[in-house]
Amino acid sequence: MLPLSAVFPLVLFTALLLALSLHALAASGHFPRTRRGAALASGTGPAILYGSMAIVMACLLIGLGSAWHLIPWYAAVIGGGLAILVAPLVLQQFPDRFVDGRASLLAFAAASLVLALALIWLAARTPARI
Repeated sequence: MLPLSAVFPLVLFTALLLALSLHALAASGHFPRTRRGAALASGTGPAILYGSMAIVMACLLIGLGSAWHLIPWYAAVIGGGLAILVAPLVLQQFPDRFVDGRASLLAFAAASLVLALALIWLAARTPARI
């Protein structure tokens, strides 16, 4: 049975993996370089693309570490799998203009950062499991 204290961290972890998956799907549309739109082909576009990817990877590591501390493994696997499976369906609900531009990369990276920071905060406030 899932402890009641793990429900909120599980929801945050699942939302984090959904944001990470959405970012990965949005970023995958910009590779190879010849397929990038005008918004990401020049200027600060490549910096936004690669910078948001670095932020998302750091959030993934932070989220996994925090989840290890807060959530039972079986709940993390089920919640994370659900988030990864539903990501393509969620991304289809956004307009193409949003997904193909800079806004999606920045929005999903920012959401990942906020959720990862919330998980760190919860992990810092929770006593260590022995």
